Amino acid sequence: MESNISSTTNVVDTAPFTTGQVYQAPQPDNGVFWVHELITNQAASRPTALALRHETHELTFLELDQRANRLSRHIRALGVGPETPVGLYFERSVDFVVAALAVLKAGAAYVPLDTAYPAARIDAILKDANIPALLSHRSLAGPLADGPWKVVDLDVDGPSINNRSPEPPVVRVEGRHLAYIIYTSGSTGRPKGVEVTHANLLHLIQWHQRAFSVSASDRASQIAVLAFDAAVWEMWCHLTAGASLHLIDEESRRSPEGVKDWLVKNRITISFVPTIFAEHLIAVDWPRCTALRTLLTGADTLHRRPKSGLPFLLVNNYGPTECTVLVTSGPIYSGDTTGQLPSIGRPIDDTEILIMDADLRRMARGEEGEICVSGPQVARGYRNLPELTAQKFVSDAATGQRLYRTGDRGRVLPNGEIAFLGRMDDQIKIRGFRVEPDEVVAQLNAHPDICNSVVIARGDNADEKSLIAYVVLQHGTQLTAGELRAHLQSRVPDYMIPSAFVSVPSLPITSNGKCDKPALPSPSIANLLPDSFEAKPSHQSSHTGTEAVIAQLVSGLLEGRPIGPEDNFFLVGGHSLLAAQLLARLREKLSVSLNLRQLFEAPTVASLAAVIDRNLTTK
Repeated sequence: MESNISSTTNVVDTAPFTTGQVYQAPQPDNGVFWVHELITNQAASRPTALALRHETHELTFLELDQRANRLSRHIRALGVGPETPVGLYFERSVDFVVAALAVLKAGAAYVPLDTAYPAARIDAILKDANIPALLSHRSLAGPLADGPWKVVDLDVDGPSINNRSPEPPVVRVEGRHLAYIIYTSGSTGRPKGVEVTHANLLHLIQWHQRAFSVSASDRASQIAVLAFDAAVWEMWCHLTAGASLHLIDEESRRSPEGVKDWLVKNRITISFVPTIFAEHLIAVDWPRCTALRTLLTGADTLHRRPKSGLPFLLVNNYGPTECTVLVTSGPIYSGDTTGQLPSIGRPIDDTEILIMDADLRRMARGEEGEICVSGPQVARGYRNLPELTAQKFVSDAATGQRLYRTGDRGRVLPNGEIAFLGRMDDQIKIRGFRVEPDEVVAQLNAHPDICNSVVIARGDNADEKSLIAYVVLQHGTQLTAGELRAHLQSRVPDYMIPSAFVSVPSLPITSNGKCDKPALPSPSIANLLPDSFEAKPSHQSSHTGTEAVIAQLVSGLLEGRPIGPEDNFFLVGGHSLLAAQLLARLREKLSVSLNLRQLFEAPTVASLAAVIDRNLTTK
C-alpha cells in the first residue's frame, strides 16, 4: 500500500510566537465555528483557565491550543490536510487530546487506536484507513514503525515540533470534511470504520451544551476508552464550552467504587460512565457535598432506576457510533415500580426516530420495529465498505430523507419516549417462546440482594437453549437458586426463569463498557448457587436408587455421558425437547407424573430425585 502523504509539502511559518503578540481568535466561516476554532476562542478569551488535567499534568487553554497549533503545523508540513486520516496511538493522557486537536486544526480526521488492541487488529485498522501519519510516543509506537506510514514520535520529534509557530494554521475546513473515524467490530470479524464529519460533530456539541447547561465553570470527566465514541462526547462538548476536562487515572477506573471516589475527590460536575458502572453508582450512598450534578450513561441496556436521595440527575442515552455518539436522551428518576425497563429518552435536537418494519414502512405508534435514525448527526458511512454503507444508510421512501438502520428494536411509548428492546438478532428461543434476556435481568436486579446480573443462553441447539443467569450478590449476602426462582415466578412466565444461577464476584466488561459475555465463566459445581443451604453430597458417580434411574435416563438421552448427582440437566446438554422425553421416560419407569416446571425448579439429578421420592411417598 502506498502512503498517501503528498510529495509536495505545504510551506508553513516556523517563526516562534513572541511575547506581547495578541493571540487572535479565528473568524467564523459563514457564521460557523468548528470544534478546533471554538477551542481557540477559549484560548483567546480565557488563556490562563484550566483546560486539561491528568494526575499531576495540567494545561491551560492557551497552552493546549498552542501545543496543538505547533503539532498541527508539523503534520501539515508532511502534507496532512482535509480528508486525510491520521492515526493516534496513545494511552490516556493530555498528549492524546493535544494530538487529536492538532489533527482537527490541520483539517484532517483523527483515527483513535486502543493500545489494548491486538497488534493484528491495529495493523488492519491502519491499513484500512490508509493513514499517512501515526502520532504516538517512542515507548508505544515501536512495533508500528514498519508500516507504510510516517510515525510522528512526540518524544523524538519534540524539538522540531516545539520550534514551530504556536499560532493557529490557516486551513479551510468545511462541514462535509471528516473530523474522525472510529472503528467498531464488524460481523465478519473485520473492523469497520465509521466516518464522521465536522458538521456531524458540531451538531452533537451544540445539543449537549444546551441540554445540560454546560459552562466554563464545569469540571467534566474523561473516563471512556479513547477509541470509543463516548470519548468524543466527553472531550469536545466540554472543552469547546471552556469547561475543564479531567482524565481519570487507570487505577481509579478499574472499579465503580474507584470511579465514585475519583469523581468526588476531583469535584466533577458532569460525567459519563458506562451502563454497568452507572448501575452500581446509582445504588450506593453518596456524600451530600459532592459536586456532581449530572451523571450520563449509555453503551448498554439500563436495568435499574436510581435510589432516592441521590445528589445528581441520572440521564440515560442511546445511539450508535454511526450517528455521532447518541440520538436519544432522557432523565431517569427513582420511584418507578412498574417493573418496566428505563426508557432511552426522547430524540435529541433535529433528530427523528422512526420505528420501521423490515421493508422500511412506518410501524403504528406502540408497535415494535427497527429503530431508524434521521437527522444531521447521521454519519457519512463506512470507510471502504460501499455495499455495507448502502445497506445501512438508506433513503426513506416517504420523505427522501437519509436514514441509518440501527439493527436495534424499539417502540414509542405513550409519553413519546423510546423503549429499547434489544438487538434484532438478540432474541432467544426458549421452549418455543421468544425471550428478551434484558427483561429477566430487570427482574433479577429488583431483588435487594443482587447488585448486578446478566442473562445469556447456552446450549448447542440453536433453536433450543437454556437461560443461565450470572448474578453479583450484594456484599455479605447469600442467596439460593430456589429463592431466585421464587422471586421470578411472580414476575415472569415460567419459560423465562433461568435453568441455573451462577454467582460471580463481578461482571467482565469490554473496553467500551459493555458486558463481556464470552468472558463469563462456564457454570460449574463451584460457582452455581445451591438450590438450598442444606448439606449436599459431593459431586460423585454414586447415586441413591431414584438418582440412579434418573442418571441412567439422562445419560441415555445424552449419548452415554456420565452423570453425577449434582449435574444440572440443562447444563450438561439438556434442553426442552429432551426434557419432554426425560419426563415421559420417568413416567414409564417410575410411574410418576412430573411437569416441565418441576424439572426447571429441580434440574439436578439429586434435587429431581428428592421431588420424585416425595411424590411417591405421598401416593
